[in-house]
Amino acid sequence: MQVQQKLGASRAMKASRNVQRVFAAHSDIRKEAALRVPLDKAHTFNAKFVPFADVQSQKMSGETYSLDDIVYRSRDGGLLDVHHDMKALAQYGPDYWRALFDARVGTTAWPFGSGVWSKKEWVLPGLSDDDIVSMFEGNSNLFWAERFGREALGMTDLWVKQCGNSHTGSFKDLGMTVLVSQVNRIRKLKPGSVTAVGCASTGDTSAALSAYCAAAGIPSIVFLPADKISLAQLVQPIANGALVLSIDTDFDGCMRLIKQVTAETPIYLANSMNSLRLEGQKTAAIEILQQFDWQVPDWVIIPGGNLGNIYAFYKGFKMCKELGLVDKMPRLVCAQAQNANPLYQAFSKAHGSNAAIKESYEPMKAKTTFASAIQIGDPVSIDRAIMALKDTNGIVEEASEEELMDAAARADRTGMFNCPHTGVALAALTKLRERQVIGPNDRTVVVSTAHGLKFTQSKVAYHSKQVPGMSCQFANPPVQVREDLGAVMDAIKTKFKL
Repeated sequence: MQVQQKLGASRAMKASRNVQRVFAAHSDIRKEAALRVPLDKAHTFNAKFVPFADVQSQKMSGETYSLDDIVYRSRDGGLLDVHHDMKALAQYGPDYWRALFDARVGTTAWPFGSGVWSKKEWVLPGLSDDDIVSMFEGNSNLFWAERFGREALGMTDLWVKQCGNSHTGSFKDLGMTVLVSQVNRIRKLKPGSVTAVGCASTGDTSAALSAYCAAAGIPSIVFLPADKISLAQLVQPIANGALVLSIDTDFDGCMRLIKQVTAETPIYLANSMNSLRLEGQKTAAIEILQQFDWQVPDWVIIPGGNLGNIYAFYKGFKMCKELGLVDKMPRLVCAQAQNANPLYQAFSKAHGSNAAIKESYEPMKAKTTFASAIQIGDPVSIDRAIMALKDTNGIVEEASEEELMDAAARADRTGMFNCPHTGVALAALTKLRERQVIGPNDRTVVVSTAHGLKFTQSKVAYHSKQVPGMSCQFANPPVQVREDLGAVMDAIKTKFKL
């Protein structure tokens, strides 16, 4: 009762603040007029590739590349990062950016109705609207998991960011709209420089790439590990007309091949070592802040495989803090499947010290996991992830196969329909609650990276209790009943104890 009263009061206070804000905005004519002033200094906004090592050290070496260049590594072989001119963006204050982004949400104005391109100035400011390839991705639901939080975890403020509610069913759409849009521009500027776009994938990347390339009329090629992704994931690039190569290896083997192919041919690399994708993915973090009325959650829990996404979320939160839209960042949690957990192992060896993770890190041979999209033993973005964890006082947690499947199934019983990767994040949250690391009233966001409908095979196996060595304690198999009223009534009475 007290919790309900508290939540009711919280909603009332938030509604009151919203009303006050709307009233204030409409009563201050000068402020309203100022917000309508076009971005007359937008020509000063710019973004370029710089070595990620420069970002780490916070010292610019002078090595830079245009986003129109086809380049994936710095001169020393390290990753690149998209670097924005923050001084140029800071010419407009936080009130302006908040109002601008809020005004664009959910509109049909091209391209700003997209959750990604509503933040265009912070993503690819130099890109023409005519080059953008968008399906109005983003703007995904921030679901208040009230019943699951209350019953399973004793929490009052648990939320699930449903990034899987997107065109191809995963958060990868956020990054792919950016990458394919930039490729669209390059092909116009330099005809013949890019004949196709390719990626190695554990399923979701290939679906996003093939869909956005199909929309733009650009050929796509996907390298998939044979028999290691769901049928729903496999059929998506096939349906979108991609060249699908099913290769007898794991993701890391596919990654090695695609890097060799793109080094020798005019095929553009679309994997997350290409930092363009992270520019789109970071907008999910900004979107979370918007959805909380620009209040910062205490925790954000993100499933981790190739580890680009945790850095993308960090980058979105950090930009908002640096430009004054918020005054702090949430603590980040990277949740890994136990069968593919090189970052967790390093974190454990370092005894939870983010400063010592790099020295403890070793790649591994990933084992089979139901969370197939994060079945990666040698993540490309390991250094990016370590930076994100250091700067947010972050944590790494793991989940066994039984823990992740049970967590997904238990949450499904409260109205969700989770993919196994979200199950990893929910299982990690459960462990952190049990240890009282995350408090009962901490505002916590679990990032759901894909839609459960892409992983129905694993759910069928779980609810049929056909997973070897797993008790499937939350299984709910169908009850076989004869075409007989008495038999039907018996089944109902047994279930509901009538």
